[in-house]
Amino acid sequence: MRETLHGVTLEVIQGNIVNQADFVAIVNAANAQLRIGGGVAGAIYRAAGPKLEEECLPLAPIKPGQCVITGAYNLPNQYVIHCLGPVYGVDEPSDELLASCYRKALEIAEQNKIESIAFPAISTGYFGYPMESATKIAFDTILDCIPKLKCVKRIRFVLYNRRALDIHEKVLSDILKKKT
Repeated sequence: MRETLHGVTLEVIQGNIVNQADFVAIVNAANAQLRIGGGVAGAIYRAAGPKLEEECLPLAPIKPGQCVITGAYNLPNQYVIHCLGPVYGVDEPSDELLASCYRKALEIAEQNKIESIAFPAISTGYFGYPMESATKIAFDTILDCIPKLKCVKRIRFVLYNRRALDIHEKVLSDILKKKT
């Protein structure tokens, strides 16, 4: 699925976040210590190599809703933006903290003149955020930010499986219908 709004292309695909060679930055669904983990974080750290974790260590810990930027090392991108999403039912207000991840990642991208950024579905794996709710928060936040973006021209959601892709496509389609 692909939509262009205010000159920014928003895409939703199924794939692997570490294989987004045509994007300047990818987003890591990080843990507070910015260490190698499971899921998205594990895949990114393994693909980037040990220098990524070395750069991250002095930046940790981060709090839910916060983001930091590093180099991408062996990844095909220039940057990794690490976001700590909320643990659902623990970190509150979870909706505001999750929205903060997307908003701050886009702010960091703008500050670093990054033209393209690829996101995973933050907090929906091990952190337990319900996929539909998290997707609505993500798209509402990003659609609110798009008119203000000057540098970012491409935003991609990279979903690991078909179920996540279907949910993201449906939620985005429903939100866009309501806005028109």
